[in-house]
Amino acid sequence: MYKFGQMTDPNGAPAPASDELVVLRGVRKSFGEQEVLRGIDLVARRRETTVVIGGSGAGKTTLLRLIVALDQPTSGQIFVDGEDIAHMSEGALNRVRRKFGMVYQYAALLDSINVMDNVAFPLVEHTKLPRKEIEARVTDKLAILGLDPKTVAKKFPAELSGGMRKRVGVARALMLEPPILVYDEPTSGLDPPTSRMVDDLIEEMRERFGVTSIVISHDIASCFRIAHQAVLLIKGQVEACGTPDSLLHGKSNIARDFVRNSGVDVAGIERVRR
Repeated sequence: MYKFGQMTDPNGAPAPASDELVVLRGVRKSFGEQEVLRGIDLVARRRETTVVIGGSGAGKTTLLRLIVALDQPTSGQIFVDGEDIAHMSEGALNRVRRKFGMVYQYAALLDSINVMDNVAFPLVEHTKLPRKEIEARVTDKLAILGLDPKTVAKKFPAELSGGMRKRVGVARALMLEPPILVYDEPTSGLDPPTSRMVDDLIEEMRERFGVTSIVISHDIASCFRIAHQAVLLIKGQVEACGTPDSLLHGKSNIARDFVRNSGVDVAGIERVRR
């Protein structure tokens, strides 16, 4: 028995604690003879922001796909809200996927339809709500994200600024009210002021909706600004894990060098409340 009263899993390991929403244990992923992830242990706690950082080829994209159940590990366990999804059927995985809202690197909006239809897409695909109800919910989400529905809803993605596109992407991710928001390189290609706006938006969504945020990023400044937990991925392994400051001042020389070589003055970055 687990100390919180939860049953152990079939392998005898304790089940995740109630505040541990996403848990990876010994996760490995290979493509043919190439092992991309080599024994990943990771915990994302409820209502916190976990930022996974690392350079190109570290395995961040593969890790993201496993977490949101778009791929399955070669071995290991992945718990989402207490359920081990590592070897679930496709039907069961579809149910689990609805617990995630995805915010893609460049918002991934559909250029051929307007903002209203982009944001409405999850509700159209996964519910039988009448059109008027869907439009009312979209209008509400756009307003919450600081966008004027009267002027934005009929615009097409090409007519929006980078920051507005990010907000529309977040609005779409929130439509099914998932407990977890996953951001794929949310500040990539953005200028510093817009990057800070996106960081503020991630934190605002966590506070306002009580979501758990998982951010895949290479942006050290963003990591130090918003992360409750930072996970440094190097060559498919977790090199260091803890608060962002613990990466800079911890035992791992690789983690310290990674932060220092970024050229970011982390001392001057205002952190979120922890």
